[in-house]
Amino acid sequence: MDELASKAPVPGGGGASALGGALGAALGQMVANLTVGKKRYADVEEEVRQNLEELAGLQRELFGLADRDAQVFAPLAEAYKMPAETEKQRAEKEEVMEERLLAASFVPMEIMDKALRVLEILECLEEKGSRMAVSDVGVAVQFARAALTGAVMNVYINTRSMKNQERAKALNEKAGQVVEEGIRKADGIYEKVQKSLKL
Repeated sequence: MDELASKAPVPGGGGASALGGALGAALGQMVANLTVGKKRYADVEEEVRQNLEELAGLQRELFGLADRDAQVFAPLAEAYKMPAETEKQRAEKEEVMEERLLAASFVPMEIMDKALRVLEILECLEEKGSRMAVSDVGVAVQFARAALTGAVMNVYINTRSMKNQERAKALNEKAGQVVEEGIRKADGIYEKVQKSLKL
């Protein structure tokens, strides 16, 4: 948290997005843990156990992606400093920039994919998990949603600097589809949670 608050460029929004997704996955596990072993939920226990196991994996992966985001940004930051005085230097810099911008785009894309999967599992837990923890599903959904909507901005900020417009457009389209699906899913689950909590 102190590093995030400092003026150092990493960790930044990408790492924070991944961490948000990891928190959503962790909260989802809490809901699953409060569900398994209860007679009332015996008929869905096996499915919830599978959810629990998958969420644990997603939590680890998202936590790791917070570090990966910083690792891919550092070489990109260095590439921006490369000299571009001669034609040869400019060509070399452009080539290196393209490679590193692409690498820096893949990590937030992965964060988005993982966050979307977290939302899919939370959708199941909202329906089948412990009613005592339904509010925690709602909180988890908001963390996973933030991971998605945060990570997509890191895709866009990298693709806008790419010279290969075709590749940039393809990445933007894929990212846009994932975030659109995720927002729709997150908002749908959250609305159900809200309705179940209100008197």
